[in-house]
Amino acid sequence: MATILVTNDDGILAEGIWALAEELSQIGTVYVVAPDRERSAIGHAVTMSRPLRIKRYGENAFMVDGTPADCVKLALETILPKKPDLIASGINNGPNLGTDIFYSGTVSGAMEGAFYGVPAMAVSLAESYSKEAYRTAASEGLWVAKTILVRGLNPETILNVNVPFPTKKRALTTLAPRLYSKAFEERKDPFGRHYYWMAGEVIANAEPDEADVSAVSKKITSITPVNFSLDRISDRDPYKSWPLK
Repeated sequence: MATILVTNDDGILAEGIWALAEELSQIGTVYVVAPDRERSAIGHAVTMSRPLRIKRYGENAFMVDGTPADCVKLALETILPKKPDLIASGINNGPNLGTDIFYSGTVSGAMEGAFYGVPAMAVSLAESYSKEAYRTAASEGLWVAKTILVRGLNPETILNVNVPFPTKKRALTTLAPRLYSKAFEERKDPFGRHYYWMAGEVIANAEPDEADVSAVSKKITSITPVNFSLDRISDRDPYKSWPLK
């Protein structure tokens, strides 16, 4: 049986992390190490200005008052009894598509595992957020996890998985640029002072069929290999023999 670390950026109370942990428990011993609160869009931040604290949340479950990257570091260096065979980050409450991954704590949790040489994946639910949708995303995550454990990943690579609901099939994809219109909304506080709230809508582009955005829009589970060497960030070639159907 495999040893599997599950983390996220939505916090240990998020529904998605427990759906994923339960599904992955079919193939191994699962440890959950996650932030004690939501840490969405925190990217790959680590905590260096204060101490970190770990609290046990249940059997093989721990919460950390830090970022997803902190959680993975502490799990690998302090909490887990041995190096895991797989790290799974998610299920994120919302998509992590295209260049948005650079802001994603979910993807960064997986990427931190890759820094340590552990095969890793990030799983995001692109829409719906019902119990059935989370079960679907967890099932897709289980399939990807099984395939990683059998076939492996290239060094320095994670798989970024985005699951629409319902999903029809799976496809290997590439990253697409993601830009937003009117990214900041100007408002005034009760004292008349201006402040800005990040908002905005995705600018629709004619994305190529192989892009992750295109796949999800067609109800296809998007599986994107992402390498942390930025000169070769997305390479599908080593995985084209995977039995996606």
